[in-house]
Amino acid sequence: MKPGVEILPNKEALIARSLKLVVEKLQEAVETRGEATIALSGGSTPKPLYEALASQPLPWSKIHIFWGDERYVPSDHPDSNERMARQAWLDQIDIPEQNIYPMSTEAGDPQIDAQSYENELARYFQVAAGEFPAFDVILLGLGDDGHTASLFPHTQALQVCDRLITVGNKDGQPRLTFTVPLINQGRCVIFLVAGASKQPALAEIFAETSDPQTYPARFIRPQGELFWLLDESAGAAFK
Repeated sequence: MKPGVEILPNKEALIARSLKLVVEKLQEAVETRGEATIALSGGSTPKPLYEALASQPLPWSKIHIFWGDERYVPSDHPDSNERMARQAWLDQIDIPEQNIYPMSTEAGDPQIDAQSYENELARYFQVAAGEFPAFDVILLGLGDDGHTASLFPHTQALQVCDRLITVGNKDGQPRLTFTVPLINQGRCVIFLVAGASKQPALAEIFAETSDPQTYPARFIRPQGELFWLLDESAGAAFK
């Protein structure tokens, strides 16, 4: 078994393990630094995690919520990552609205909105130009094609090393996304991966040699902790 890889017996166990880990890391951050930061992922896999977090007695006034990527759609669109997280979790808890930092898509130009979110991160973390802040927790998913966040194979976003936020591209549709170096600055990065369809990508991501331009999740090598949480179906790639 590869270091950092955990295979859970089913999706329910995957969510239970991720819940325990996220709660633990957020509590540690609050105790150590007085507040905690978490960047959320979209997709269907983390939704039950968000629903479970809604019932946790965490110090929400000290926790700050960000997004690692966002589809370039209005915040009330069915495909919006912000909308999903709010409905499943954030609307159910007593958290100050100023602690929630969604990726705006209102400018009508994804480059402008990417710069705007980068500026917001720089203000919050008090980092200078060229510096990368460290999120306490970054949640990531994995696509069948090996992408993570909105870092898709053979796209320009993979080359961006001097920005916090860039514009990803999915079949000609823009996305806002964390850059590789921003993710790699994370104190704790957690991949949630479910389903047999992920086996081919996982085999390449953990192969001795494979092209990260083709399987972008290979680029994720954080300076902090890295957890790959897989359900049994996805984990069959390691058997």
